[in-house]
Amino acid sequence: MKVERISPIPLDPKQAVAYARIAAEEYGGCETAKAHYLGGGSFGRAVGITLTDGTALVVKLLRAPDMAEKEAHDLRLLRAHCPAPLPRVFFVRKADERIPADCYGMQRIEGKSGLLSLRLLLQSEKKRRAFAEEVTAALHAIHGCTQDMFGDTMHPDCAEWTDYYGPFAEAVLRGAERLTAQNKLDAGIPEVMRAAMRRFDTIFCERVPTASLIHGDLNIANIMVGKGGKLTGFIDPLNSLYADREYDLFQFNNLTGKRFYLCETYIRNYGASEHCIQKLAFYGLWNEVYCYIRSGVLVNLIMKPLVKNMRAQLEAL
Repeated sequence: MKVERISPIPLDPKQAVAYARIAAEEYGGCETAKAHYLGGGSFGRAVGITLTDGTALVVKLLRAPDMAEKEAHDLRLLRAHCPAPLPRVFFVRKADERIPADCYGMQRIEGKSGLLSLRLLLQSEKKRRAFAEEVTAALHAIHGCTQDMFGDTMHPDCAEWTDYYGPFAEAVLRGAERLTAQNKLDAGIPEVMRAAMRRFDTIFCERVPTASLIHGDLNIANIMVGKGGKLTGFIDPLNSLYADREYDLFQFNNLTGKRFYLCETYIRNYGASEHCIQKLAFYGLWNEVYCYIRSGVLVNLIMKPLVKNMRAQLEAL
């Protein structure tokens, strides 16, 4: 993964809807009946489209080059190995004079984000644990897709997980130190990161035996639920890799994920490495700093608990 700032293509919601209509109409060969902005993050803008012939799809516009091809590739790969639905990719379109951003069209998964489902949040513990069983079984099926080498799904090239992740971790730390020197990041963050890097060989002492396919961003917001809080599918993979399967677990503890026992259910059912909890603290903090380096968006509501957890896990070693 590249550890450098991206300069996003300017793309507000109104522009996203206009461009998504063009892409969808090119694909479907008819006009748009309905279009509505679904939301977006640092680099993506998603728009729901219904064409006049009844075709329904989501068009996602990417504000950085080459992301659309990667995301479409990963959706196809994950979809082939996951028992829970993931969006089917309809088309990938490169930027041109009509649309200044790469984009792709995909199937819309029914339901709503688990993060936004009050019904799911307020279910009984028994039902929340049953939900965790279903989610983690689907993720474990994804992890059953393996490769001989670790790294990006499009070109894995590392014989060991630490051959891939170690240089990445060093690069993220250097990026954090640069931002601190520019007064853009609190000095306490690279401080705890340096302390964690000094214990890297301990935290990652157990060799990862298998390069497993990972979703890369399976937090509760990317788990879709329907009526009765039933799982309807997964969306929005990010930086999918052939990796340590535990790299997929730290996101389960973000947002409201802990209420659904997702991480503990996966570990109980499928096992974990000796220092899994320390690894998850490391992965979580490094991922958030990486996202800040790439996007320039700092979310202290997420960052501060990750720093606190990393300190606590270092003390527990």
